[in-house]
Amino acid sequence: MNLLDEQYTKTPFYGVRNMTTYLRGLQYAVGKDHVRTLLRKMGLVAVFPKPNLSRPHPQNRIYPYLLRDMEVTRPNQVWSADITYIRLAWGFAYLVVIMDWYSRAVLSWRLSNTLDAGFCVEALQEAVSKYGIPDVFNTDQGTQFTSQEFIGVLTTHNISISMDGRGRCLDNIFVERLWRTVKYENVYLKGYQTIPEAKTGLTEYFEFYNNERFHQSLDNKTP
Repeated sequence: MNLLDEQYTKTPFYGVRNMTTYLRGLQYAVGKDHVRTLLRKMGLVAVFPKPNLSRPHPQNRIYPYLLRDMEVTRPNQVWSADITYIRLAWGFAYLVVIMDWYSRAVLSWRLSNTLDAGFCVEALQEAVSKYGIPDVFNTDQGTQFTSQEFIGVLTTHNISISMDGRGRCLDNIFVERLWRTVKYENVYLKGYQTIPEAKTGLTEYFEFYNNERFHQSLDNKTP
C-alpha cells in the first residue's frame, strides 16, 4: 500500500493494470485482483489526481461550479476544501484542509480515521472563526461537503457554494498541488507511525508551509 501510494502520487493516471505491472517490476508476486482490492481500500482511483473520496450522496444537493473565468484578486474571495489519504505505519488516516485560493494559505486542517463529515465541519468552523467569511467556498461533490452539517455552516454565513464538476479534477487545482507538496516534503520523509504522531508532525509542517516556505506562484513570498 505504501508503494502504491507513492506511485499514485507520481502517476495518478495509473489504473489497476499499470499498478500491477509496476509492482511486478519490483519483483512482487501480485495479481490484478489483489491490487484492485488494495486501491479500493485506500480510496484511490485512476484518472483523477486525488483519492476517490468524493462520492456524492444521492439525496444531497449538488451546487454549480462558480469559479470558471473568475479572477481571484484578494484573500477571503475564494476558499476551498479537499480530503486526501495519509498513510501510517499500520493503516491510514484522512486529512482535510481549508485553503485560501489567493494566498494559498492553509487556514485550518483536521486528521481523522473515518470519513464522516464531522472533521470537515470542525475545520470549516475553525477557519471561519479565525479568518472571517469568504465570498465563495469551493469543494468537490463528496458526501462530507454536501452533508447538511457542512452546508449548514456555509448557508448560515451566507457564503456562496461552488462544487467541482464530476471528473473535473482541475477545478480545485490549488489544493491538488498542495497534496503532492505535503506528501513529498513531509509525509513520505517522516514515515508517521500513528495518528497522534502525524498530527504533531503536520502541525509543524503547516506552520512552516504558511510562514516560511517560499512559493514560486507567489513571487517567492509566503502565504
